[in-house]
Amino acid sequence: MFLFRSDDCMVIILIYVDDILVTSNKESYLQDLLLQLQSRFAIKDLGDLHYFLSLEVSRTSEGLHLCQTKYISDLLQRTSLLDTKPVTTPMASGPTLSIHDGTPLLDGSEYRSTVGALQYCTLTRPDIAFAVNKLCQFMQSPTDLHWLAVKRLLRYLKGTPHFGLHFSRSSDFSLQCFTDADWASCPDDRRSTSGFCIFLGDNLVSWSSSKQKVVSRSSTEAEYRSIANGTAELTWLESILHDLGVVEKISDKDKNI
Repeated sequence: MFLFRSDDCMVIILIYVDDILVTSNKESYLQDLLLQLQSRFAIKDLGDLHYFLSLEVSRTSEGLHLCQTKYISDLLQRTSLLDTKPVTTPMASGPTLSIHDGTPLLDGSEYRSTVGALQYCTLTRPDIAFAVNKLCQFMQSPTDLHWLAVKRLLRYLKGTPHFGLHFSRSSDFSLQCFTDADWASCPDDRRSTSGFCIFLGDNLVSWSSSKQKVVSRSSTEAEYRSIANGTAELTWLESILHDLGVVEKISDKDKNI
């Protein structure tokens, strides 16, 4: 990502291989940049953003909606679950999955490929972050029960393909971070799982669900580690907002944890 700023204008360029997104708070600057690029390179202007790296962008009167409907459909087609019956939750409430559950798969390549694809889904689907994180813990030696859990998650996506993120226009630049943690939830190593989500105003901009690096000796310790993770992400986001010229609008009272 490249950022160009002047006193009254900002241009952001996001480049991934041969795909480029360009945005600016001034249309004249945006057009001038495109003309300069076209004078040096053979580029094609595809107009307003609608589809980028499997992310679908829809504009409404209230803001932007990001989803991955086609990507999910292609994933269901690849796993022969396009006509499966949907479920209402991404994961069973219990019992907790373990590395010792079930019979090891003869070939775990499909499991690893599918879970890797599900990781990309979490770009717009924070509701499956916990389930995907759990399934990633069995990449080395997946079993038939782990594969059933993957299929359940795919069935959940089958029923919710249009779910995604909605970003609305707002003058509220306050940062709010919500964290949580369980305690010793993993039956294999007794490590806890941390989770956080961060809002910029009313818009969700960052989230995570991950197993903690060490064993917490109490629920209080697990919660503190989760708060530390959320605070680190909050600090990083504030530095990005500083580069974008937004941090001046954020006061200490607007940063809540």
